[in-house]
Order: sequence, then C-alpha cells, then structure tokens
Amino acid sequence: MAKSDSFFIRHSLQTTDDNAFYQDPIDLGAYVDALGKSVLRVHNIAVAMTDSSGGTPDMEAGGAAGEAKNASTTFQLTTQSQNALILASDKSVIASGLVCATNLDNAQAGPSVVSDQFDNLPQLWTNGYLVAVDSIFLGGSSSTNWVDDVYITITMECTVETMSQAAAMALALSQQ
Repeated sequence: MAKSDSFFIRHSLQTTDDNAFYQDPIDLGAYVDALGKSVLRVHNIAVAMTDSSGGTPDMEAGGAAGEAKNASTTFQLTTQSQNALILASDKSVIASGLVCATNLDNAQAGPSVVSDQFDNLPQLWTNGYLVAVDSIFLGGSSSTNWVDDVYITITMECTVETMSQAAAMALALSQQ
C-alpha cells in the first residue's frame, strides 16, 4: 500500500450543559475516494475538552459542607451519522471517550477533580483505523453543572493510502 506523509485534521464541536446530543460532519472528500482506491488511515487522535478560549470550563458552585457538583462531557467519532451517543462496540465508532469533573468549592470555579477515559482511540491499535467514507461525524454531549459551553476538539494524525478498488469499496460499504 502506498502511503503519504502524515498530516493533521482538526475539528471542534460546541456542546452546552443540557444533556442534548450535538454532532458535526467532517468532510473527508479531499482524502477519500473509494472508487479511486484512496482511503484515510487515522494513526492518532488527541482530544481536548475546553471552554471557548481553550481553557478550563467553569462549573456550578458546590454546596455548603463540601457538597460536590458533578459534570461530564462525552464524545464519539463515527463513520455514520448518529442521533444520540452509542456504545463503543458499534461498528461505526472510530473513537470515543469522556471527561468527568467535580467541583468541591462552594463557588463557581473550574473543577476540583477531573478524570478522563478515552476508551477507543486509533493509537490503541497496531495499524490505526482505516476510513473509506467521504464524511465522519464528531458527536458529543455535556451534562448539567457546566457554566460554560464545552468545546470538544479533536486533532487526528492521518495518512492517505491506496487499496485495490474492490477492497476500498468493501471497506466503504462496511462503514456506512
């Protein structure tokens, strides 16, 4: 398989603290052409969940006596459009993960405690993740208790590769 030099694709998705599902398509038409035998290999994905300026989103104040306020933001990158969050076991999932946060302060502030779980990323696999569809979809949801909108930003390290037309079409059909 012929490979190109690696390059980066970046995309941000804005979510609000309403538990709703948000999604944006990411056009890959410049890189992927299954009939022309061209596919995209995603080698690595870096994910940031920030406020609109790239900083830490504020959370609602915790209550008196150390009562905590909790919040979370979840993302998924898929080869098919979705209407809601789906399990990582779905065949369309390229990557997924979440951030959980707790504010122990009795004032509006950034989280006191943050944990993350990126449970499905291409760098976990030996050869990354091949994509043969023209668009992929970044989706996400943020729970209540965030004061700021949460922006999910992904940076994907990719290469373009060639496959036989039959293999590229089979892969594209399996991802739709």
